[in-house]
Formats: sequence, C-alpha cells, structure tokens
Amino acid sequence: MVLLLAGSGTALAQRAPAPAPVNLPPEVISLACAPSLTFEAPPMPMRVTGGQDSDIRRNFAPGDLLSINAGTDNGIDVGQEYYTRRTVPVERRPIGRDNPATIRTTGWVRVYAVDRQKSLATIVHACDAIELDDYLEPFIVPTPPAVAADRPAAQRGNYGRVLIGNDNRTTFGRGDYFMVDRGSDHGVTVGAQFVVYRDHQRRERMLLERAGTVRQARQAGSDEPRNFLFELGEAVAMDVGPDRSTLLVTLSRDAFIAGDWVALRR
Repeated sequence: MVLLLAGSGTALAQRAPAPAPVNLPPEVISLACAPSLTFEAPPMPMRVTGGQDSDIRRNFAPGDLLSINAGTDNGIDVGQEYYTRRTVPVERRPIGRDNPATIRTTGWVRVYAVDRQKSLATIVHACDAIELDDYLEPFIVPTPPAVAADRPAAQRGNYGRVLIGNDNRTTFGRGDYFMVDRGSDHGVTVGAQFVVYRDHQRRERMLLERAGTVRQARQAGSDEPRNFLFELGEAVAMDVGPDRSTLLVTLSRDAFIAGDWVALRR
C-alpha cells in the first residue's frame, strides 16, 4: 500500500498520532463494546488488512496505524469512524442455528488517510486487541436505554435461557453482558427488565455434564424448569434482535451460568 499523508497524495513514512481521550461516558463506552449474537455469518467486505510496521503483525492497539481494504472508490473519506468486529462461533465450523457466534466488538477506528482502494486508520478506542481480518461497520454512538423505575412481576411460563457472552464465556456477574434466546418476537424491548433464575435440578444436570456423566445428566432433569427456581439476580436488555437479546447484569446474588433461566418483567 502507498503510504499517504492524511488527506493528501504525498508519500511519507507513517506514525499514528498520539491517541486522544475518548470523550464518552463510561456507560456509553461499555455499551459500544458490548457483544451480540448471530446465527449467520455477517457480510464482511471491509476488513483490517495489516499495519504499518516492518514486521508482520496480527494484533493492534491505540497508537498503531491500520490498513483497510477500501478507499474513496468505496465512499471512504478522512474522519469517518468504524467499529472493528469479529465473529467467535461456539465451534470451529460454519455459523448457523446449531452453531451461533458471538459478535465481538474489538474497538473503533477513524480514517486517517485515503487512496482509491485502500485507507489508513487510527484506533480511537480498543475494547480488546484489534486483529488482522477484523471487519468494519459504521460507528454509531450507542444510547444506554432508560430503565423504568417500576418493577413489574416476572412473566412465568415463558422462560428463556442464558446463552453465552464475549468469547463464549459461560459465567457472568454484575456489570457483565450476556445473550439470551429471547428477542422482539417474544415481546422484549430495549430497556426491558429480566429476572434470572436457577433450577437446582438443572444445575445438577450441568455439573454432571461437565463431569462427562452423560447418562446421569439426562436423568437429572428435562429441558423445562420443574423444580423450585432460585432467584439469582436481575438484568436489563441493552440490544434486541428478533430472536436474541444482549443483557447487562445489574444485580447478581451468585454467578449466572449458561443454561440458567430468564423471565421478562412485564
């Protein structure tokens, strides 16, 4: 790639400008870095294709310059900002209904210099290490939802499940994000409140599964809550899709674990 002085066509060895503070409230930065879930591979035409070092690098942080495989021919201009993201499927095979993927937001970048087919970008904020082949989507400052002061009763008989979090994490506490298998098709809206429960029979089953005792695990309980449900804590919907939502833990009496139940307050 020809190295460009920002906004001009002059060739020049590049160093990124010193990172500036991100003038956003902590709750906005947290939400911007939150994960989401997908059941299909997202389109990824714009990607991080490298850095501006003599050595080949795969990881980048604030202070680094990144190259992007798009330029003015693609509508890219100096000053535009983009999220950098990557998919992390549960298993190393194609993403699908039986193999969902976490969309990991690794940060966001600002275009620093452009050519017709390539661009350079600086890292505005890193949620995690930005990696080679992370894909780009337009950056939009998220708005944390307003949460109603009232706390209606949890809806019984329509339980959802705790799924996974960033990088397929399966345990969560206050301040963590996690995904559930309930979305707008189930009446969930941004800002909706949830109660998280554990079926102790289900908990026993999960422990047996982890120990590899599959036959005993199947005998320990069904896929529906039958036993007394212990209230673990609460969460709020921060991002909602048709059949999945990203929740933020607001109260945890014990760690939430993938497979625990959630019920919508309504």
